[in-house]
Amino acid sequence: MFARFSLPDIPAVSRRTVTAALILGVAGLVGCISFGKPLIGVGACIGLALGTLNFRLVGASVIKVGKREDENKRRPLALNTVGRLGVISVITIGLLLISFQLGFGVLSGLAVFQLVLLANVARSMMKFGPQGDGLDVGLLDVGDPGDERPDGA
Repeated sequence: MFARFSLPDIPAVSRRTVTAALILGVAGLVGCISFGKPLIGVGACIGLALGTLNFRLVGASVIKVGKREDENKRRPLALNTVGRLGVISVITIGLLLISFQLGFGVLSGLAVFQLVLLANVARSMMKFGPQGDGLDVGLLDVGDPGDERPDGA
């Protein structure tokens, strides 16, 4: 299903995601401080930063592995992914054990980053459609196939 989609504006997705993460981090920190829970706000900023770092490292890893001559490019990507996620998990669990509020904030920041990234990728996919040239509204037509009116209208 997703094999037909192209994502020609990866830099725009990256820029929007990182910008939104910065804005949400500042807003979350200010909000948490105003509610008397500064550690949750700091943790959320750490989580957003870890999400951003992971996102940047994914891009760098894909570029690095893409330049290799090896036929098996999936294994290095898989090992890099497991390593990154392992480090992020250890950091998150360690902070959760040190301070529940700090760890909860990190988990929240990581989750918010992933949601923002998903929303930006979905936006881009809708914008460029299945062929990568704009949303094909004809694909959204759900008219009855037996209907003789043009375009199911």
